[in-house]
Amino acid sequence: MRILFLGDVMGRAGRAAVVDRLAGLKSATRADFCIVNGENASGGMGLTGGHAQLLLSAGADVVTLGDHAFDQRDMLGFIEKEPRVLRPINFAKDAPGRGVAVFEASRGRKVLVAQVLGNVFMKRAFDDPFSALDTVLRAHPMGAMAGVQAVMIDFHAEATSEKMAAGHFCDGRASLVAGTHTHVPTGDAQILPRGTGYLTDAGMCGDYDSVIGMEKAEPMRRFVTGMSRERFTPAGGDVSLCGVMVETDDRTGLARQIWPVRDGGRLAPAMPSIGGES
Repeated sequence: MRILFLGDVMGRAGRAAVVDRLAGLKSATRADFCIVNGENASGGMGLTGGHAQLLLSAGADVVTLGDHAFDQRDMLGFIEKEPRVLRPINFAKDAPGRGVAVFEASRGRKVLVAQVLGNVFMKRAFDDPFSALDTVLRAHPMGAMAGVQAVMIDFHAEATSEKMAAGHFCDGRASLVAGTHTHVPTGDAQILPRGTGYLTDAGMCGDYDSVIGMEKAEPMRRFVTGMSRERFTPAGGDVSLCGVMVETDDRTGLARQIWPVRDGGRLAPAMPSIGGES
C-alpha cells in the first residue's frame, strides 16, 4: 500500500495549492491513502471547519492538527462531528475530538492514523507522548492477520532529537513516523532497522520564499532588532507541496520503500520515478 503524507499546510496559498494539485499528486504517486497536516491552513494558525472540509474534499483521507489545533474556535465543535480530523492524542483528556482512528483505504485495507505532540521546547507541557504512543501501538498491532494493515504516526514536535527518539520507539510497530511542526523538510528519509519508515520533518505546503511560511519582513525585524511592529502574515507566493511517501507490505505493515515528495514551488523535485505495484 502507498501512503502519502503532506506536511503543515500554510495559510491561504498552501490551502489553495492542496485544493488545486493534490488530486494530480495522488495520481502521479499512485497513493492508496493520503494524510494532510492542516493545523496552519487558516491564517497560519489553526484550522477552521470550512477549511478542513476543503482539504478533505480535495482528496485528503485524514487531516491532522497539532499544538494550534483549537486556535480557530469553531474547530472545537467541528472536530466532534468530523471523524476524519484528528487532534493530538496527548491533549487534555477532556479535549474535544480524538487523536487516533482506524480508516479504510483501497481494497478494504485498514490504516491507523495517530498524532502526538512532543514536549521538548514546546510552549506548555503535554501528557507524555511516549506512553500515549505505546498505549495506541499495543492496542493496534499491524499486519495481515492483525486489525490494521498500516500504522502512520504524525509526531508534531520542535526537537529533532525527540522526533528521532519517537521513530526508534515505534520501530517495528508502525509503518511510518513522520515529523511535523518545524516547516523545513529534512533529508533523512529512511527505513529504520526493524522496518518503520521515518522522516524527521515532512516540511510544509507553503511558500518557501519566507521564514517558515511567514512573510519575511516581520520575522527578520524581530530577529535583527528584538522588537515587533506587525503581526506575522502567511507568505502568498509560489507553493511547494512537501511531504513523504511510504510503500508498505500488507502482510507485515512495515515499510518497503520511502521517499520525500516535493511538488512545485522553489524546492527542487525529490520524487523518483514510480515503479512496481503496491
